[in-house]
Amino acid sequence: MPLDKKRKSSQNWVRLTNTIRQLVQSKQGPAAIRYAITLVFLVIAFNVFNVINSYVGRDFISSIEQKNVTAFYTNVILYAIVFIISSGIGSINRYAEERLGILWREQLTWKLTENYLTERTFHQIIGKPGIENPDQRITDDAKAFTTTTISFTLLFIGGIFSAISFSGVLWSINPILFLVAVAYALSGTVSTIFLGKSLIRLNYDQLDMEASYRADLLHIRQHAESIAVTHREARMSVRLKSRLRKLVNNFRKLISVNLRLSFFTNNYNYFIQIIPMLIIAPSYMRGEIEFGVITQAALAFTTLLNAFSLIVTQFQSISAFSAVVKRLHSLETAMLQTETLAKEKRESGNQSDEIIFENFTLYSNDRSKLLVDNLNIKIQRKERWLFTSPDETTKLSLFRSIAGISNHSEGNIKKPNLEEILFLPEQAYLPPGRLRNVIVPAYLNLEVSDSEILTELQKMGLETLVRRYGGLRTLKEWNEELSLAEKYKIAVIRVLFLKPKFLVLDRPGSSLGKFEISKILKLFHKLNVATIVIAKDEETVLEYDHHLNISHFGKWDLSSADKANKE
Repeated sequence: MPLDKKRKSSQNWVRLTNTIRQLVQSKQGPAAIRYAITLVFLVIAFNVFNVINSYVGRDFISSIEQKNVTAFYTNVILYAIVFIISSGIGSINRYAEERLGILWREQLTWKLTENYLTERTFHQIIGKPGIENPDQRITDDAKAFTTTTISFTLLFIGGIFSAISFSGVLWSINPILFLVAVAYALSGTVSTIFLGKSLIRLNYDQLDMEASYRADLLHIRQHAESIAVTHREARMSVRLKSRLRKLVNNFRKLISVNLRLSFFTNNYNYFIQIIPMLIIAPSYMRGEIEFGVITQAALAFTTLLNAFSLIVTQFQSISAFSAVVKRLHSLETAMLQTETLAKEKRESGNQSDEIIFENFTLYSNDRSKLLVDNLNIKIQRKERWLFTSPDETTKLSLFRSIAGISNHSEGNIKKPNLEEILFLPEQAYLPPGRLRNVIVPAYLNLEVSDSEILTELQKMGLETLVRRYGGLRTLKEWNEELSLAEKYKIAVIRVLFLKPKFLVLDRPGSSLGKFEISKILKLFHKLNVATIVIAKDEETVLEYDHHLNISHFGKWDLSSADKANKE
């Protein structure tokens, strides 16, 4: 067990140092280094003035006791100067800390976002245990990690300098008081860890449960119309109530642990105020020290103890922070593993200038049903293929397998790289943004003029769409604004600008009529784009070079255009 804890501690340190190294090496690195150095100097300066403040405070109180008017006003002025300077240092420290925090948050959030989008990782990690709500981890957890790490680091550095500065002050006043402070802090730390060790797990679960509840509420907002029409409110109510009950039960456990911990830490903090008085007051009563020394001893004792007691005073924050670190690490590990596997798969020799199915066998998600049995075909450039099947599950699973987003198959599908093969799902998806940016890929933005876009829209019968929405630069949620047919045609126009070598269309008959589909396929054929149409109904009357029909139990047969036309 001790070895495991040591190993985990070592791993956490490596993760933290790697994260810091990535920040330093990023474009935000130079500014982050400047702010970090500034913060260290400010922490040192703040502790120096705290020590000065303890002596000014001692003399101030002693001047009152001695009724020394001149010393009193002199110390008032010194007190005011120290307060003003300390206040300025504190304000600049806050500014520098927040600037460093936002720099780090920007760098870390974007790094996680890039990993999330690379190699379609966002799709691959869906449903993986322990990686729930990746969106919340990228946003909220990244923010909490950066700000809390900086805060804890500054507390630790400040604690070191406070301990060094005030140890000498306290030892010079009374060595016994110094030893009592060390023993008191040590016993408090051990007790706090024992009482609050379950908080890390509880905080981890609470973050996931809160995010899951929000995700379901978001799901209702996104599918409000469908839920209302199909009367699914009762089902969603049951689901939300179950999630809320789990959330509340876990929070009750959190409250119980926090109660025990708060009872201990509150008593711990209260006794800090009286312990130095108990030890130092007898010396004053015997006339060995001035009255101001008592207040200085109390300040030095409290400051030193706070430096030694960071775990006690910050344990609840540390437990929440540990949960955040664990969540971020599990997400980053899963994303890197997924990205690595995708790259290895892409570089494993499965790329080809053609689409080749080699001993390809496809199963349903639960592997209880054989959908395609040992398929061996080759799809070459400029060819037109039609895939048919009486089973809708087979069609969808086949489309997903060609696209590389299904893991329920055996054998190989060799295909061109992602830039040379594109896919149009049954219902086209359009992201939010300007209409022009939705149609034209970002890297072609300067090469495609507005007139070219308008020409293509006119060919597709969408010339009124631009006027209806006020131009190509109109910002809209296009996936919600347009009809299925309009979305599909815009997706087709985007493919025309991309000019792939292969295009796979999944049941286009769900969005378009047979004549519109025929028109589009002829257009792609003229551009020498090989097309694979996974048929719904009407697509079966279209022209094609090869017809693959997949029947029950995964059996399939292949016919050429000549045979199909005779039929």
